[in-house]
Amino acid sequence: MVLRNALTAAAVVLTLSACAVDDPNQRAKMGAAIGAVAGAVLGHQVNGKNGKYVGALVGAIAGGAAGTYMDKQQKELDDALAAEQQDGAVSIERLADNTVRLRLSSEVSFDVNKSSLKPNFAPTLNKLATVLGKYDSTVIHVVGFTDSSGKESYNLDLSKRRSNSVINYLVGRGLPSDRLRVEGRGEAQPIADNASETGRSQNRRVEVYLKPVIEGQENQAYRSPV
Repeated sequence: MVLRNALTAAAVVLTLSACAVDDPNQRAKMGAAIGAVAGAVLGHQVNGKNGKYVGALVGAIAGGAAGTYMDKQQKELDDALAAEQQDGAVSIERLADNTVRLRLSSEVSFDVNKSSLKPNFAPTLNKLATVLGKYDSTVIHVVGFTDSSGKESYNLDLSKRRSNSVINYLVGRGLPSDRLRVEGRGEAQPIADNASETGRSQNRRVEVYLKPVIEGQENQAYRSPV
């Protein structure tokens, strides 16, 4: 399949070369076609850690361009989710390794002890899916958390089911499943005191980590976020 895509793109290059001798834009068109060949090859490099493809007809980002790529993606997310950030339903933060983290409040996303998404949260996820659909050199990790109420094993399972609910929704909105990773961490890593209802509410959350696929470091994009 990889070879077939590359050969198809190569055929485009040869066709342009043969048919566009008198075309003043020949050089630009040739560059685009050659880029398609490179994208087809680079975009199908196999991840050394888990055997997954790194993308679909899209090459990894050069290391020096990753910051700009993530700046643009974060800016679009900030604009699209401005109302949700104002209401406290979503927070967006840039981490040290160019990862962007979105924290989705459980108050607007899930009922207590439930893993089905609240209907009112759909517009927020629609906005998220629209932006993420434009940035196909990003791996999306969805990580669920709970408070410490109940059994640890139950909380771990609940957090996974909540993450899967978000993943399934995003796939339903057109995001490729091979760009999505799901994880549940249960009651681990609280961000507030579980002794109060306010704290428990904050600990019940889903976090979305956006990691760029960087050339030469592709496997890092698929690693579980710290």
